[in-house]
Order: sequence, then structure tokens, then C-alpha cells
Amino acid sequence: MDGLHVSLISVALFIILFVIFVYLGFYGSRWRKGDLSKLPEWALAGRRLGPYLMWFLLTADLYTAYTFIAVPSLVLASGPIGFFAAFYSAITPFIALLFMPRLWAISRNRGYVTAADFVKDRFNNRILAGLVAITGVVAELPYIALQIVGMQAALFILLLGLGVSNIRLASDLSLLVSFIILAAFVFTSGLRGAALTAVYKDAIILGTVITIAIYVPLAFGGFAAAFHNAQSLSTQINLALNNIKKPIFYNYLPTTLATQTAYISLAIGSAFALYLYPHAVNGSVSSNSKQSLKISLALQPLYSIILAIIALFGILVYADVNVVNFITKAKSGAIAVPALIGFTMPDWFVGIALLGIFIGGLVPAAIMAIGAANLLTRNIIKEFKPNMSEKTESTLAKWISTAFKFIALALVFTTPSTYAIQLQLLGGIIVLQTLPSVFLGLYTHKLNGYSLIAGWVGGIFSGIYLTLLANHFGPLKTSSFITPLGPMYIGVLSTLINLAIGLVGTAIAYAIGWRPVTNIKAEELL
Repeated sequence: MDGLHVSLISVALFIILFVIFVYLGFYGSRWRKGDLSKLPEWALAGRRLGPYLMWFLLTADLYTAYTFIAVPSLVLASGPIGFFAAFYSAITPFIALLFMPRLWAISRNRGYVTAADFVKDRFNNRILAGLVAITGVVAELPYIALQIVGMQAALFILLLGLGVSNIRLASDLSLLVSFIILAAFVFTSGLRGAALTAVYKDAIILGTVITIAIYVPLAFGGFAAAFHNAQSLSTQINLALNNIKKPIFYNYLPTTLATQTAYISLAIGSAFALYLYPHAVNGSVSSNSKQSLKISLALQPLYSIILAIIALFGILVYADVNVVNFITKAKSGAIAVPALIGFTMPDWFVGIALLGIFIGGLVPAAIMAIGAANLLTRNIIKEFKPNMSEKTESTLAKWISTAFKFIALALVFTTPSTYAIQLQLLGGIIVLQTLPSVFLGLYTHKLNGYSLIAGWVGGIFSGIYLTLLANHFGPLKTSSFITPLGPMYIGVLSTLINLAIGLVGTAIAYAIGWRPVTNIKAEELL
């Protein structure tokens, strides 16, 4: 396509760098060797990851291909509200520091692999642990699917620039081959392979972001030109993306109570949700020490600076009219960053940058699949097969991890990406319902397990119902619900309902004579 700087050089670099990525993935099985027939060795890299490797792993976990795609897309389509992502990514590490070191300690002391392992012993309740496991798996599936959506955006620009006639078929085949390779090295190397490829992926993405942030403003008149162009060009973007014929205001977040309530509740709710996801738990408990985990979390805010720059790319697209026209014609904000790269950067850099976005989906998909497989193996299947051997447990987790990746891939192949995105709106709301059991459980055992189950039921059903109500029982476009204070993130509202039910239920249980029983000693959490 005219204007896109894609050539055979771009493709050659993309393929060469992908081959290096694959080599690192398979090499992981020989790096820091351990008995990979045991689940902690395969799924947690033997709990031997140091602080800086942990930092790369957690950032690969949490800052993904879809982050690279979705955050600028949200800023482009909605304005400054999209910068909530930079805010929540800055406060998330401080929330994680309150809870994850305690979860690491009890996991190391008792050999836990998942958060549901902890919940089962903390509240002496298998049903509650099973619900926590199911919640994590359900929330994880659309998360993996969305990594694939981000990868598709990178492939779309690459294949379009080459003039491929059947882009959909070529893209689907490329994804299928990539996931077969990913499944093979994860089956072989487990989290070790994911950790090594995480360093590689993060290095490429960091280099890409910094280069674009310097080169594009210098070549196209700076951010001032982008903001100036947005005043006249944002109307066509708004019409294409939102079907609204008026300009989008980008300069600052309006100071109304409604806007601030929406912004703050979305940021805080998202921050609490992030480390409840199975892949974040899995990454955290793989640390070699509590101190290493704390150091890696303390370094996480550095990435919020990078994320803020990525968010600005949603405005930087206005620096080049060709990019704006391309997005308008495609009617998709998801291709904003790949299009910005394709139209403004030299062909050799386009290959490197698009590869960064592409593997930025593969690495977290690997870790997410491992996290989901751990939950299904240990907290669902093993409950029915308690005498399962370590080797059988590990082998089963490997096969489930493989299947989970291809289920997510099938979801993307058979479902429009807009529906996958809509499912992810529910993902954060759903996973937040494990907060009382996991996060509060790390500080107290005095909550009644069955009351927490009732709270979970209330939180799940209220979250789903409020989401459907906010979207008028149609396609899901918002995760905020109108309250007297203004729009609030439904995840926060449903979690408050969850907590209220759990606390009231616990008070009633105490009143009728129930007293807490736990299998965990307080010193085991320290």
C-alpha cells in the first residue's frame, strides 16, 4: 500500500528476530536446570528468579501487546480519560507491595502454586477455593484472546504493506504457526522460557517506544503540531470510531465531578484487579526471595512512564495526516500505533517495532496460559484426584496450558474482535470478586468462608447485571455505571457489594456461634 514503509527488509528483520525469540524460548529448558516433571519447577521456574529478571517478567506479564494497542486507541477515541492507564500502572506496584510479599511467603512455606491454594487453607473451604480458581480461569481467557487481537493489528500493517491479497488468511496462518511454536517451547521450558523471552520482548518494546517518541515529533513538527492538527482532524476520527460528529477534546481532563469519579474509580479498580489475575500471582510467587519480589515491584513505576508515552501515541497520530486518513478509512483505533509506525518510520525499523508488538502478545499469553493451567490442575482436577503424582500433575498442567492457548486462538478466529474486547470489560470486574478472599485473607482469617462465597455470588451477579444495564442490554461499550456521584467503574461497585455481603454474613455467623478455623499460622505469612 502506498505510504506504508514496509518492504522485504521489514519482513526479513521480523522473521530473524522472531527466530531469536523462539531460540530463547526453547533454551529456557536448559537454563538453570531443574526437574521439569514437577509443577513448581515448570510453572514457577523453581522459584529462583532474581529481582531484575522478576522485573522483566512482571512487566511482560502486565504490559502486553494489547496494552500497546488499547491504551493509545482509548486516548484517540475518548481523549484524556485514556490516561487512567498511566495512573493505575503507577499505583499498582504500591498495592502489590501490600499483598504479594505475604502471598510469596506463605507460598514458599507451604509449597503453594496458586492463590486458590492459599484460600483453601486460609478459610478451610474447598468450595471457596474452587470459585477463586474458576474466576481466575474465566477472567484469563479473554485476556489471552486480546493479546492475539494486538498481534493481529501488527500483522495487518505488515501484510498490507507487502500487498498480500488475502490478509485474513495469511494473518490467521501466521498466528497458528506462532502459537504452535509457543505451545511447544512452553511445554518444554515452562516459565523459564517465558522469563528469557520476556527480557528480549521488553528490550525491543522499550527501544521501540523511546525511538518513536523522539523520532516522530522531530520529523513531523512535535506534539504541538499533533495537538494543533487534532483540533481540525479529530471530528473525522470521532465520526469513524464513535459515530459522533464533533471534535474530541485532548488538552486536559475536564474538572467535573463526573469525569473525576469515572477516572479515579477506573484507575483504582484496575489497580486492585491487576495482581489478582493468575498470571500476576504466578509471576510473583516465582521470585527467589521476598526481597527480590519487593525490589522488582519497587521498580515497576518506571514502566508507568513508558506507558504514559505509549498513551501519547494516541495523539501523536495526528502529526501525520496519512495516519489519520488511514485510521478513518479502516474505522479502527486498534491499528493506531502500528499505522503510526508503518507510515512514519523507516522500513527496517518497522520490522523491528512490529515484531516487538507481536511477541508482546506471545510472552504474556504463555504466562497467562500457565497460570490458568495451574488453577485447573491443582484446584479443580486435583480436588477429584487427590492422590495425583507430581509428574502427572505437571504433565496435566502442560497439556491444559497448551489447550488453553488454542482455545483463546479459536475464540479470536470465530468471534469478532469487538466481542473479545467486550468480554475483557467483564474480565476485570469478574476477577475483582476474588479480592476479599485473597487480599483480605492475607491479613485476616476471621472472615466466614461461606459468607465470602455469598459475597462472591453477589459481586459476580451484580457486576454482570450492572454491566448489561449500563449498556442497555446491548453490545458492551462501557464498564461504568451512572451513580449520584457520577459514572463509576462497575468493578468497584460490585466489589463493594461483595465486601458488604461478606462482612454482614461474617457478623451473623459470629452471632450464632461460629468461630474461625484456619490451617495457616500468622508467622507463615511473614
